[in-house]
Amino acid sequence: MKFKLKTAPVLYPITLNEAKKQCEIGSETFHDDYIEGLIAAATDQAEQYLHRRLITQTWYLYLDQWPSGTFFKLPFGRLQSVTSVKHKDEDGVESTMSSGEYIVDIQSEPGQIVLDYNESWPTDTLYPSNPITVEFVCGYGLTGASVPAMIKHAIKLTISDLFENRETEVYAMGHKKLGTWEALLFPYKLFGGVF
Repeated sequence: MKFKLKTAPVLYPITLNEAKKQCEIGSETFHDDYIEGLIAAATDQAEQYLHRRLITQTWYLYLDQWPSGTFFKLPFGRLQSVTSVKHKDEDGVESTMSSGEYIVDIQSEPGQIVLDYNESWPTDTLYPSNPITVEFVCGYGLTGASVPAMIKHAIKLTISDLFENRETEVYAMGHKKLGTWEALLFPYKLFGGVF
């Protein structure tokens, strides 16, 4: 299972003003570029820990074979939609499954694609490398207002910690505020080996 980002989000869950307030910075703009970098790093850290993507974005999932059962899970949680399910035969000819052949389950976490009644996965001999491509959209929503408050607060903790501690430090278990940070993020962490 491999992933590739198609369309990145245009915003982060935390705005520059929110981050500056967390760091107790006034209206001066001297630190703005640095703070924006911290927002990106802190968001990435939270997404990696959670196995999620927070703001709406589009991804490709590549599979080497069809599942043995009637469904497969999509990574990153908060599935919004599936754009297409495509597959290549042994000659490299690509076909697109009809959306009537499967159900997009956005209620499950993580979301999944389920075969409809009396349908089956294509039986063509598959191309030897990345024959199945699923394009999907995931994330909590288009803005930070859609992201749960505990996740946003964990990101803000990381931003202020990185702003105040710019030197390399030795961290207990990877991060010195692990207790609070993990307690905020853990309820939203996805498990299940689809990442």
